[in-house]
Amino acid sequence: MGRNTRKRRTPLATKVVAGAAALAVGGGGLVWANFYASAHEEGPAHHRTRSAAAQVATIDCPDVGQQLSGVPDRARGEVDGELATMDSQITEAYQRLATTRRAQAGDPRFVQNTILGPLKDRRKAIIDRIQLEINRAGGQADEDLDRLAGCQGQPAEQPQAGDGQDGGGQDGDGQNGDGQDQDGGQNQDDNGNGAAGPVADDFIDIDDVEPNSRASRNGLAADGDGGSTGTFTTDCGVNENDLFNSDNLIAAPGVDNGAHHVHDYVGNQDNDAFSSDEDLANADTSCRNQGDRSTYYWPVLRLQDGTEEFDANDQGGGAEGNVGRILKPARAELRFVGNQQGDVVAMPKFLRIITGDAKSFTNGDANANSSWSCTGFEDRQVTDKYPLCPEGSQVVRTANFQSCWDGQNIDSANHRDHMAFVQEDGGCPNGFQAVPQLQVRLVYDIPTPVVENGQVRNPYAVDSFPEQLHKPITDHNDFINVMDEDLMDEVVRCINSGEDCQ
Repeated sequence: MGRNTRKRRTPLATKVVAGAAALAVGGGGLVWANFYASAHEEGPAHHRTRSAAAQVATIDCPDVGQQLSGVPDRARGEVDGELATMDSQITEAYQRLATTRRAQAGDPRFVQNTILGPLKDRRKAIIDRIQLEINRAGGQADEDLDRLAGCQGQPAEQPQAGDGQDGGGQDGDGQNGDGQDQDGGQNQDDNGNGAAGPVADDFIDIDDVEPNSRASRNGLAADGDGGSTGTFTTDCGVNENDLFNSDNLIAAPGVDNGAHHVHDYVGNQDNDAFSSDEDLANADTSCRNQGDRSTYYWPVLRLQDGTEEFDANDQGGGAEGNVGRILKPARAELRFVGNQQGDVVAMPKFLRIITGDAKSFTNGDANANSSWSCTGFEDRQVTDKYPLCPEGSQVVRTANFQSCWDGQNIDSANHRDHMAFVQEDGGCPNGFQAVPQLQVRLVYDIPTPVVENGQVRNPYAVDSFPEQLHKPITDHNDFINVMDEDLMDEVVRCINSGEDCQ
């Protein structure tokens, strides 16, 4: 399978983790420590009786980027670069966590003294620089950002919304390093490939999901009987051109490996961290309608079956725990719909939207927008589990994007404030106006994993930041509008007139 081979710069933000990643690369990728087996125990998984969830399973750091607002335009590039460096520091700390299990077992203060304490100091230095850059550019930085410097350790259970937001005042080992077994008796293995998840508890039989039980406060489908009821469908394929990279042009522009996980791309064919708006406007597109050069991208799914992909030893891939065979969608359905309360207006060119949160496992679910199901069962949607589908049924990932725009900005400092979800009545918040809502439906042919005796064999999982442990709630989706003006006008006309166009 190919990859995006465009030559890119390697900024300092990514060099931070190169050494740590190189320490553990070999064969099928990063040799991650098994979080669920004691560091002192040997032998088959079913003989293990003590869990190392008594140790810290992952690192929970407050998301500084989501707390920023009012960053002057001329400071955003520098601030995004600093935030990317902070992500790299978390990755480096997590890799140290994963490769020092024996030392942790012998010293209950090891995690705090050698990992979390130094990480806090490095994060504070970056926060200080961010504040300086904002103030130099004429803004007024929040003087209280230092409260976000400290990180804590946590076991692999799903955190509550808002966990980790103060970051300070916790040792990081006080909760998990006291020698007590806190994994609830789970005794999961690492699936034979060294990956940090998923585990058996990350999966659920679709028959066990209650119909119509998923809360719709985020990702509410905007189409309905009232308002603007038309649709516009764009066909951009399923990444037949093998365009992959671990960049994120929206959240980390100019930063190589800014996502720390690999994305599938359809539509625009000039997608990497260094693509300018001009590059996007002049690029080729995989969309059937050549007026649609928009960028549609999402983290890849992988089948953890021992396959060594093209990126098995690369950052973003195996070097950061994203291992196994990349699964392309059997179908990638991209549809724009209307608003329940009235007409929609055109999206501005180069509007950027991120839906979902790649860090939901540690951030909590405030921005989570994951939705998993199976064909034939799509009245059953689940956010924090991967579905086990019956024979003949396919896995479905759905993302319904924010569809209320502030009318002014194509992006914002935290890449969220310029967009909003519709309210419960289907209308937009005050000061926002309805634009066509993008709905992405991805369908996959995936062999159903076998889950028994607390173990999962040959699981599938979404690529993620290393410390997010491949949790399904971290699924997310990204979009940059690069439709030409005539096509966007056609999209709006179809939707407002109640037509179904493509």
